[in-house]
Amino acid sequence: MSWLELKIFLKHLPWDSATARSVRKSTAEEDYWNPDRQLAATLIDSLREQTYALIKLHGDPKKTKRIKPPEPIPRPGVEKRKNTKVIRFGGRHGSGAAELAKVFGGRATTP
Repeated sequence: MSWLELKIFLKHLPWDSATARSVRKSTAEEDYWNPDRQLAATLIDSLREQTYALIKLHGDPKKTKRIKPPEPIPRPGVEKRKNTKVIRFGGRHGSGAAELAKVFGGRATTP
């Protein structure tokens, strides 16, 4: 193999080959999540969230009560969803005015 043939061979290696990764000093994990795959994962996540919202809004409340929002596809740069504290007003969770006063740090009216 001549030097010219070697140069052409190396120039046309696939971008995710071990040699190309070595030249770029990147890992297989970094190369796996290229922009196209990131975009595809984002589109799939948004479609799953849209489907969840559609089912939750238009479904029977008794049947859709236990459905949980979908988890995003695990990928670098995207953190797992954390459990957020939901503030509920009125009913068995407490009176609405008292809960609002806790949230906003004061009473709604002055005595």
